[in-house]
Amino acid sequence: MATLDRYRTIDDLPREMPLFPLRGAILLPRVTLPLNVFEPRYLQMIDDVLAGSRMLAIVQPEHDSEPLGGALAGSRDSPGGKSASLHRVACAGRVTAFQELDDGRMLVTLTGISRFAIAGEVETGKAYRIGRCDYRPFSHDLVSGLGESDVDREALLSALKAYLTANNLSTDWGAIAKSSTEFLVNALSVMSPYGAAEKQALLEAGSLKERAEVLVALAEMDLATNGNPGAMMQ
Repeated sequence: MATLDRYRTIDDLPREMPLFPLRGAILLPRVTLPLNVFEPRYLQMIDDVLAGSRMLAIVQPEHDSEPLGGALAGSRDSPGGKSASLHRVACAGRVTAFQELDDGRMLVTLTGISRFAIAGEVETGKAYRIGRCDYRPFSHDLVSGLGESDVDREALLSALKAYLTANNLSTDWGAIAKSSTEFLVNALSVMSPYGAAEKQALLEAGSLKERAEVLVALAEMDLATNGNPGAMMQ
């Protein structure tokens, strides 16, 4: 994560940032989110981001009734136009890898830096939206590993194991054992198959401990109702 070391305080972060609205997708500090970008407005956004700070934010639309544009990265959807209401908490990320494909698409890897509150938007002639960022409520996001000692890692792993077993899924337990608790909690939150409301609850959790507890509760509810969610981790 040496590339991210430049972001030590909130003063190191841009005050305005392109917003990438995606339903069912969140980003969290120090984990990655792959994006398959093909809509012209967002291809232009990526070009602009690469020419500038390399930073953009992932945010969820607030209402499920908003009209959708094309699908991105599988089941994730972006609202059409610029009028859709957005959740007020988003997460800033840095483009740490990208690949241009022959068909015009771009494959982008975004690495999370810090959450922020959207304090308004900047009016521009661009096809995408730009938000004003208030990082103050989430300044602790810049501290790597903060709150790891408060997480009940065994309870999280137990819930994960039961979840995977119930869904006939497997994972690399060796890799999990080597992962930091922060990475494990945040990566599972980003990769989890839950709905938009559950994803937003994971994003807005006040601490790593609270986020882990939400993950465990969601897994237990799915097991109790014999639902058919996807894999928390594949």
